[in-house]
Amino acid sequence: MSRIGKKPVSIPSGVKVDVQGSTVSARGAAGELAIQVHDKISVEVDAAASLVRVNRPDDKRESRALHGLTRALIQNLVNGVSKPFEKRLEIIGVGYNANLAGRKLTLQVGYANKIVLEVPAGVTCEVPDATHIVVKSSDRQACGQFAANIRAVRPPEPYKGKGVRYQGEFVRRKSGKAFGSK
Repeated sequence: MSRIGKKPVSIPSGVKVDVQGSTVSARGAAGELAIQVHDKISVEVDAAASLVRVNRPDDKRESRALHGLTRALIQNLVNGVSKPFEKRLEIIGVGYNANLAGRKLTLQVGYANKIVLEVPAGVTCEVPDATHIVVKSSDRQACGQFAANIRAVRPPEPYKGKGVRYQGEFVRRKSGKAFGSK
């Protein structure tokens, strides 16, 4: 049996989980989210014990994979509506900076033009200072994808370390050309 799938998802106080057919929805202080569950997987909510259990019909490979996946998605759903997910990015480089105006994030990262990214619905973006960006969302996938889109504008390069990176990310540095005897 799947080690992840067999663990029940505990529902924190202030979060309400509903199952309607193949749709699992959760409502909490940080918002409301819903996911579609595969037809082979059954989800049941135990309100008395405040648990969500995910079950599979058989031990086939596909069922086992969907079992753990569905449980992880429901866990992210419940965690997201109780406390939003957050990704922090930092910009390193002389003259590199970020600016937020409304729902548009403007990045100046060494290109001739400024890069303008539209902040997606359901995602909030903060720029505490010119070199730090905080992306928050109750949807884990949307938060991570927008943070990855920001990082992809100018990924950190290995020679000087300039670019956009996740806070605390280690960038392996290279020495560059060695000027020697010739």
